[in-house]
Amino acid sequence: MYENCKRERHTQLVISFKNTTAAMEMESRAKSENIYGRIIPLPSKISAGCGLAWKTEPDMRNETINFMQKEKIQWDAVYELDLF
Repeated sequence: MYENCKRERHTQLVISFKNTTAAMEMESRAKSENIYGRIIPLPSKISAGCGLAWKTEPDMRNETINFMQKEKIQWDAVYELDLF
């Protein structure tokens, strides 16, 4: 019955933040500038100062980092993880 509902993992770019304020700034500014991605709960594989992370496609790495630098958004680290 649920055979067609299988979820598969694939590699995602995950950016952790030093604090919740930075994560919320990223969400707000990225939305207004049409930067692809979304806020997710911090994956358990990552230990960081904030419980939120930005998830996007790996090929968006340079665009996303350049955007955060331009907007002076403080991030903690960048990871590539296999996620659902």
